Amino acid sequence: MAGRVVLAMSGGVDSSVAAHLLREQGHEVIGLFMRTGAHGDDLERRAKTCCSATDAVDARNVADRLDIPFYALDFERDFARIMDQFADEYAAGRTPNPCVLCNIWLKFGKLWAYGKQVGADFVATGHYARIVEGPEGRPRVARGEDPSKDQSYVLFGLRRELLPNVLLPVGGYSKAEIRSIARDLDLPVHDKPDSQEICFVPDDDYLSFVRDRRPGLETAGAIVDEDGSKLGEHGGIEGFTIGQRRGLGIAVGEPRYVVQIEPATRTVTVGRRSSLDRAGLEASKFQWHVDPPERPTRCLAQIRARHKAVPAVFEPLGDGHARVIFDEPQAAVTPGQVVAVYDGELLLGGGWIERGVDAT
Repeated sequence: MAGRVVLAMSGGVDSSVAAHLLREQGHEVIGLFMRTGAHGDDLERRAKTCCSATDAVDARNVADRLDIPFYALDFERDFARIMDQFADEYAAGRTPNPCVLCNIWLKFGKLWAYGKQVGADFVATGHYARIVEGPEGRPRVARGEDPSKDQSYVLFGLRRELLPNVLLPVGGYSKAEIRSIARDLDLPVHDKPDSQEICFVPDDDYLSFVRDRRPGLETAGAIVDEDGSKLGEHGGIEGFTIGQRRGLGIAVGEPRYVVQIEPATRTVTVGRRSSLDRAGLEASKFQWHVDPPERPTRCLAQIRARHKAVPAVFEPLGDGHARVIFDEPQAAVTPGQVVAVYDGELLLGGGWIERGVDAT
């Protein structure tokens, strides 16, 4: 059913073509750009990120070309929460996922709140995922048609009651098809590169960002092997993530990987590649798109954006907590990241990884 749609426009090709597709479906489209205060407007940065001032110009030019209303909204104060959470998570020895929070708090939070103020029926984005009717007759998030671009993983945090009001128009297309449509429409962003970095982290330098935002951190400590023998010192646990191999500052003659970060003692443990494997994980703050299971349930579990979902069993622990046990051990289960669980192509929900667990 056609209606009024507020569309998150980032200035990239995906959201730009989304605007066209929505109009083709008969919707009244209002383009919205999020001003986040994450500045970085040199040409090299522009090619790697989204939401800069130059991206706002690109988005406005597309809106003008498609003859749709366009507004830039000031979300700088709200976005500061995401940057603060990012810094605090690294300082606590965890690896955050700010794009998930941006979806939850801003794109499907603040933008939708604005949409309701202007009488919108739907909120839309350029994510490569689909909204389909589930077996229970309710809208569900499903994987995008292009498996190499699927972004359903980062949409687990959408509230179940919001799904009837969500549109994901590019999810039924491949990336090549979206670029082809953009070329046919002569959109100025048809050949614009995909964003590759977190928009507020210049040059992918996470460590400098964290230390600049949280000056005076006292998180230096020891690097030890799996037997507890000290191998060296490090300048702060915020410089490490589970599975990291490079930049450890030690030399032991063969590859070593970060296998554990202990914030209480500021200790970083390194080990062999095989030591990264975990039988499962525990997660918190699970958000469900279906009725939460009350007993162990088979599923497919995905633990990173580029991780292939694997067979697993979901075990509810109560109060939004859960355990996920893989059929086969998985490497680099990382606290602070997301686990999304699926029934085939349909997203069931997801939560925030607290820790990896070993076989019992």
